[in-house]
Amino acid sequence: MHLLKSPTAMRGDHPHHQKILKLAKPIAYLLLLLISFTLGYHSSSSPTISSSPPSFPPSAPILHQLASLPTNLDHFLLTTHCSPPLPPHLIRQTLLDHLFNSTSPFTNFPPPHAAPLLRRSRIKGWGSKGAVFQNLIQKLKPQTIIEVGTFLGASAIHMAELTHQLGLNTTQILCLDDFRGWPGFRGRFSDISLLNGDVLLLYQFMQNVVSVNATESVLPVPFSTGAGLDWLCQMGVFGDLIEVDAGHDFISAWSDINRAYRILRPGGIIFGHDYFTAADNRGVRRAVTLFARVYGLKIKFDGQHWVIDSS
Repeated sequence: MHLLKSPTAMRGDHPHHQKILKLAKPIAYLLLLLISFTLGYHSSSSPTISSSPPSFPPSAPILHQLASLPTNLDHFLLTTHCSPPLPPHLIRQTLLDHLFNSTSPFTNFPPPHAAPLLRRSRIKGWGSKGAVFQNLIQKLKPQTIIEVGTFLGASAIHMAELTHQLGLNTTQILCLDDFRGWPGFRGRFSDISLLNGDVLLLYQFMQNVVSVNATESVLPVPFSTGAGLDWLCQMGVFGDLIEVDAGHDFISAWSDINRAYRILRPGGIIFGHDYFTAADNRGVRRAVTLFARVYGLKIKFDGQHWVIDSS
């Protein structure tokens, strides 16, 4: 019994060996690719703590196909198309006509039933007097400023003061807010009165505006940010400068930023607060960073605020 194969048998196996050798190289490449992918996945998914904003690889080709998003956000089921921009000098009267029966809401303010419940002035905000406001207003000299989320009006009042100091006496500041606060906010602001379940936040905001004689510059738009921004879009009300500082969770911030960007005039600036917070990865920072990536825009920082210049 011969254990060794004959030369003829060895020659017969030769093509089989060649097939194995031909397959070995691509299999090795495939294994190497799978190992690299696995290591990269686990590396990117591990939590890290960093004070700098997250970076992204170059945008995939699909992102460049979304360049028309400022006027067409069908990808995000925001199908409202904006009307042509109104001339800035017509914006205030247009809002008065459609929202307030052509009369300023400050006329005969406050109403008798609310007057005893209001403080003469209760101006409170967060980051409302940062240098970013003066820097951006000096740069843009805006005719229309839209504030998305205003609370008691601290930053709006500050911007009104700045525009007057710079001689921008016709600048209009539109304050979009439902003026309901948030559940439990009166635990921190118990001095804001409650009347038959109605928190008087709008009235206190208006009283604050009255106290600094800014009623010709500041106008409330008392609706939810989503409904209000869509309505401004339909009316052709565009802003040169838009501050987004309403809901701080990702979904709210993402919705507000996308809707606000549609009504930003070409060359305008959109900015906001709360980029650097403990919950930034789940809220404002995540929304702003993703938004900038989708549009191919650059995020800048001024103190506590993020800034995106559309020019």
